Amino acid sequence: MLRSAAATALIPLFLAASVAAQEDPVVVELFTSQGCSSCPPADRIMHELAKRDDVIGLALHVDYWDYIGWKDEYADPDHTLRQRAYAREGGRSMIYTPQMVVNGQQDVVGAKPHELNRLIDAYLTAAPEAEVSATRTANEVALTVVPVELPDNQSYDVRIVQYSPMRHASIRRGELAGHELDYANVVENWQLAGRWDGQAPQSFTATLPSDLPTVVLIQRTGHGPIVAAARAE
Repeated sequence: MLRSAAATALIPLFLAASVAAQEDPVVVELFTSQGCSSCPPADRIMHELAKRDDVIGLALHVDYWDYIGWKDEYADPDHTLRQRAYAREGGRSMIYTPQMVVNGQQDVVGAKPHELNRLIDAYLTAAPEAEVSATRTANEVALTVVPVELPDNQSYDVRIVQYSPMRHASIRRGELAGHELDYANVVENWQLAGRWDGQAPQSFTATLPSDLPTVVLIQRTGHGPIVAAARAE
């Protein structure tokens, strides 16, 4: 695995913030690829985010680097579409890796832990817009979402996401040929449990396709801001 003294020295910065579980964790989505030589530092940051209770870290592997010699084993074309949708929403014309998107709103280019931590702290201290609670029983998840302070005339997607806490890759070709890399919180599947108008409490249920860890994201329709998130436990 690629290592650097600078990256290692920054680990306490992330661990220090995980003092107690947060009821409204911040969502950090990392768009990454096994074919991207600049991604391993950001992938290491995801390992640290995965240890925090106040952050939901999700690694979305994209497929647009597959052409350079190595097909990312965990890539999903839908992840690329999600990243493109974020770019359109933010008025950007290009997509790239590594990119971190915080609460569906602001992005961090590359591996910049100080900038990322600044954004996380800002969202942790912001007034809540909505609240969601989720309970899991076997392969079913039940959730309730409650408005706190949301604008009128908006709709929100209720997204159910499952991920693998750890995946390993033995990369044989491409820019990272010869590297053995571990990836944290690799997204495996998404589903839309329903739409919410944001005006009154509402409950949803969904059937899960696997026993992987599960989180719930409440996101303004059209890849807008994520207004609430929770782990389904």
